[in-house]
Amino acid sequence: MARPRKFQAEEAVARAMEVFWEKGYAGATPQELGERMGLGRGSLYNAFESKQGLFECALRHYHEHEAPRLLALLSREGSVKERLRVLFLAIIELDVADPDRKGCLAINTAVELASRDTAAARLAARMFERTEATFLALLEEGQRTGEVDASLDARALAAFLLNNLTGLRVLAKTAADAAHLTPIVDVVLRSF
Repeated sequence: MARPRKFQAEEAVARAMEVFWEKGYAGATPQELGERMGLGRGSLYNAFESKQGLFECALRHYHEHEAPRLLALLSREGSVKERLRVLFLAIIELDVADPDRKGCLAINTAVELASRDTAAARLAARMFERTEATFLALLEEGQRTGEVDASLDARALAAFLLNNLTGLRVLAKTAADAAHLTPIVDVVLRSF
């Protein structure tokens, strides 16, 4: 029995996301996208109208399915700083262990396309906003429990954490190993 179209479309978008993640928007050819998705070129354009339309679907898929897996590490037991440390170190390990050094699709998109593609820039910004909001909620929890200095601007601190996480993900693309980046995490966490 054939799978429903919706499932097939989601699976195809997930495969396209992998191609965009590996190659970037410019490097992902319609031929490679179609091959990985199991679609002919005509079917690809019939289903998604354009490469741009497919890319936007892939970014939304990443936002809905990939990013939340990492942010879920912040909902575990433990102190606020320990949960942040676990997240930062897990991301560093993940990025350094990846032989393709794909990094974060939102960061890659912002670097490659934000200056010329407003739709892609908005989608990447939404992913950054989600991460920053998650950091903000955690920091406010830390301020309520006394672990984080309540006199600090929690919003500015959340933006600071996002900035550092983004920088670490970029550095991980070329770092020889995770041990090179771990001291940065320690400094970030000691700063508040």
